[in-house]
Amino acid sequence: MAEDRFARMADQIAARQDARAAELTERVRSFVLTRGDERALDVGCGAGALALALAPFVREVVGVDRVPELLELARKRAPANASFVEGEATHLPFGDGSFELSGTLRTLHHVPRPELVLAELARVTRPGGRVLVIDQIAPIDPLDAVAVDRFERARDPDHQRLLSDQDLRHLFEANRLVLIRERRAAEERDLSAYLDLAGCEGPAREEAAALAPHGEAVSSAVLGWYLLRSL
Repeated sequence: MAEDRFARMADQIAARQDARAAELTERVRSFVLTRGDERALDVGCGAGALALALAPFVREVVGVDRVPELLELARKRAPANASFVEGEATHLPFGDGSFELSGTLRTLHHVPRPELVLAELARVTRPGGRVLVIDQIAPIDPLDAVAVDRFERARDPDHQRLLSDQDLRHLFEANRLVLIRERRAAEERDLSAYLDLAGCEGPAREEAAALAPHGEAVSSAVLGWYLLRSL
């Protein structure tokens, strides 16, 4: 199960997050441009990467995840205005319009029904509030998209499917989310370290390495950043 794997790899996930924390914080600051008085939400927060990046720039931030071991690591890193609760991304434990800003980082491709996550993000965000979505996006070419998904699933059996830019835009429109700004970020990953992060070992590791779309040494990805307004 995904929870078991994430629990087992919690310390490694947190260490990787710490190494990239300053870079993510600056990227979030310059992209979101918060007012400073928002109550914010990080859905699928894991060890708190997005929540901790937002914390210096908002009044309060709440992180939600279903893995207790990751939440505990998030709490150890949390400033006074950040809190973390256990919950499901598809059934958030908050009322309608509870937040001025909500977001999710690298979560949608792990969820069998990402449309439910987007619907929940829209529901808990106040009208006029903003929604931040950051995730790896599928290549435009359908055959390339299939190849990437095959590799990601071999590396991590809990991977579901990368959404394309068009898929995401359809979900945004369906949930009355209007695009404010977007950005693409290329990400080069050392393949060995990337497989380690998923706890990919033995025959599964050999299979994943053989399926890596860009050779055995480097795995590349494109992250889509989307900032939207809730109507």
